[in-house]
Amino acid sequence: MLLAIDIGNTNIKFGIFENETLKDTLTVSTDRHKTADEYSVQLYALSQTYGFSQSDFVDCIISSVVPSVTARIASAIRRVIGIEPKIVGPGTRTGLDIRIEDPGALGADLCVLCVAAKALYLAPCIVISMGTATVMCVLDRSGAMLGGPIAPGVNISLDALASSAALLHAVSLDAPTSVIGKSTDHSIRAGVVWGNVCMIDGMIDRIEHELGERCSVVATGGLAHDIIPHCTHAIDIRDDLIMQGLRLIYEKNR
Repeated sequence: MLLAIDIGNTNIKFGIFENETLKDTLTVSTDRHKTADEYSVQLYALSQTYGFSQSDFVDCIISSVVPSVTARIASAIRRVIGIEPKIVGPGTRTGLDIRIEDPGALGADLCVLCVAAKALYLAPCIVISMGTATVMCVLDRSGAMLGGPIAPGVNISLDALASSAALLHAVSLDAPTSVIGKSTDHSIRAGVVWGNVCMIDGMIDRIEHELGERCSVVATGGLAHDIIPHCTHAIDIRDDLIMQGLRLIYEKNR
C-alpha cells in the first residue's frame, strides 16, 4: 500500500491507498512543537489503532507547507515504517505547467491539488482550497496553472473578528436564512457565511470573465462543506482531491 501524507498549517492528513483505491484517511492536528520522537509515537499508535503494520506499506509520499514539521514526519516514517518518503518539491515530476511569476513559490499543496484537478476535471478549471486560507487556483484550457486569488480563511476571519471587537464573539458556521441579521449571533453568521459565499461566487464570475469561458469548479478543504453548498455556481466538493493528487504524482515519480 501507499501512504500519502498532506502536512497543512492546521492538520496533517494521512491517506492509505491500495493501488488506486483510497482505503482510509486519518487526520491529526499539526503541532510545530512536537519532536520527531513524539510524531513517531503518534504514528505507531495510529497504525496500531487502525490495524496497519510496517509490512503493509511499500512507499510514502509527502506534501507539506510546514517545513519544520516535514523533517520530523519524515523521520517518524523512517523509524516506524522503515521507508524513505518522497517529498513533493523542486525536482518532483508533476506534469503541471506552472505559469506564475515564480513557479518555485507555488505551495506543494496547491501544486498537488492542481495535478488532481487537471486529471479529474474538464479544463478550464477553478480549484478552491478552503483551509487556513481560501485559495483559488485557475487552470486554463490546456491545463496550465495560471495563478489565482488568496483570501483569509473562514475561521481566520471569524477569529479576527471575535478577538478584535470586545462585544463580538465566535459563532457557529450555520448559515442563517436571512442576510439581514436581527441579533449579534445572526449578524456575524450572516456576514461570515454569506460573505464568503458571495466572495466565491463573485470570484468565479470574474475569473470566467477574464478567461472568456465557463469553468468547471471543484472545492476541497475542511470548510468547504460549510460554505460551498450555499453558492449559486455548480461546484463539486471533493474531500480526497489532495490525496488523489499525491497518488498521481507518486505514479509519475516511481
